[in-house]
Amino acid sequence: MFFHKKDVIHTVNIKEAHPRFAQLLLEQFGGATGELSAALQYWVQSFHVENAGIKDMLQDIAIEEFGHLEMVGKMIEGHTKNVDQTDAYKSTLFAVRGMGPHFLDSQGNAWTANYLNEGGDVVRDLRANIAAEAGARQTYEALIKLAPDEGTKEALVHLLTREISHTKMFMEALNSLGKLDDPFFGNVQPDETVDIYYNLSSNGGKDERGPWNSEPNFRYIADPASQH
Repeated sequence: MFFHKKDVIHTVNIKEAHPRFAQLLLEQFGGATGELSAALQYWVQSFHVENAGIKDMLQDIAIEEFGHLEMVGKMIEGHTKNVDQTDAYKSTLFAVRGMGPHFLDSQGNAWTANYLNEGGDVVRDLRANIAAEAGARQTYEALIKLAPDEGTKEALVHLLTREISHTKMFMEALNSLGKLDDPFFGNVQPDETVDIYYNLSSNGGKDERGPWNSEPNFRYIADPASQH
């Protein structure tokens, strides 16, 4: 059961409308890294999870993301309200679609369920969610740099902060399953090449080494061509 309380999850104060910035905000409403995508992704994932705690976490975060969608929508509304006769407004997507949010990204592309990343396995889904939060955090950072007023900037900083919080929650959920740093999941056992690192690119004759291609976790094949 859902019910809606007509208070945004975090205050949004906009003193002056900036419709061009509102178009950029559409990225977090109807874009690939936006709040609608996150909310639907986590909500649907929750139905795949048998672990009661992780199911509850996914649903809690999904509902928070719907609240964030409302915040972004309110910001878009505030930045497009009562300015429809201005040149700035007429140069945006809103001149055709009308004021307020739409199921579009900042370039006018329609929202699509292809943005959602869910696959029915809790480990796979939690890892996808960490990537989703990283994408959203990066987009919010770009928007914060362009924010036209302090009220908008403050709201965006709050949204960015919660992306970091959610990332930590997903990481802790993976850790509770013993899968935070274990790449294996599922039932099919890997073959004998699982610990091989193939040196398939060169950097001016110098091959870079690090924990990603060194013992004890990996067998480094310096010249793969010579072994085949």
